[in-house]
Amino acid sequence: MNVLPKEKQIQIISALVEGNSVRATARMVGVEHKTVMRVLLRVGANCERLLNDKMRSLPCRIVQCDEIWTFVGKKEKRVNGKDNPNEVGDQYVFVAMDSETKLIPCFRIGKRNAGNTWYFMQDLEARLAHRVQLTTDGFRPYVDAVEDAFGANVDYAMLVKTYSGDEDSRERYSPSDIVSAVPIPVTGNPKPSLISTSHIERQNLTIRMQLRRFTRLTNAFSKKLSNLRAAIALHFAHYNFCRIHQTLRVTPAMAAGISGEVWSLDELLH
Repeated sequence: MNVLPKEKQIQIISALVEGNSVRATARMVGVEHKTVMRVLLRVGANCERLLNDKMRSLPCRIVQCDEIWTFVGKKEKRVNGKDNPNEVGDQYVFVAMDSETKLIPCFRIGKRNAGNTWYFMQDLEARLAHRVQLTTDGFRPYVDAVEDAFGANVDYAMLVKTYSGDEDSRERYSPSDIVSAVPIPVTGNPKPSLISTSHIERQNLTIRMQLRRFTRLTNAFSKKLSNLRAAIALHFAHYNFCRIHQTLRVTPAMAAGISGEVWSLDELLH
C-alpha cells in the first residue's frame, strides 16, 4: 500500500494553514488533489480530538464570542428540495476567544439558530475553570443559551450594533456603516471597559486570511460539510499550539499555560 511520506504530509498541512487552496497545494507538493483532501480529513479529525482533550479547565477571564459566515456547496438562496438543508447552504462558525491569551477555547459549525447557539454555550461553559466576563453580539438566542449554560455564574453583556442600512436585505459583502454600538449588561456585573467584541472580530479576519475556503468570490468554498469541519479544526489547532501570536510573542496555548512550547506541524499528524 502506498503511504505518503511524512515530509509530504507536513508540506500539505503547512500550505493549507497558510491560506492555499487544495488544488494549489496539490500542484506545489506534487500530489493529486484527492490526496490533499485525504490528508486534510485525517489530520482534521486528529486536531478535533486534540482540541477536545486539551481545551479543559481553561483559566480564561475575559471571553468574546461571535459567528463568521461561510457556505457549503451553494449559497442559501440556491438550496432546493433535493439538498440536505443541514449540510448545504449557509453555515456559521461560532467562535469563542479569550481576550487576554487569544486562545480559542471552543467553536461550533452549523446554522445560525437557537439550537447551535445553545450547544455552543454549553461547550464553552464546560471548558472554563472559573467565572468569566462574557461579551457577545446582539443575536437574541445568546440570552437564553448563556442563562442555561452559566446561570448566574457569569458577568455577561451584549454589544448591540446599529447599522446605517438594512443588514438583512443588503447584497454587498462589506457591512453597512456602524451608527452606534450600545453595551447592554445582561447578567452579573460586567465591567463596562471590557464589553467589547473587537478581539473576536479581528479573529474573524484571521480566519478569512488563513483559510482559503473562506475567501469571498472564489470557487475555493467547501463542497462538503465534512471538509469544512476538518479545515476549521486544523486551523484552530495550528492557531492555538503552533503559531506564535505577534503581540504575545508565544502561542495562545503557551500564554494560557496549557502548553510549554511551540508545537511543530508534525505533532498535529498524530
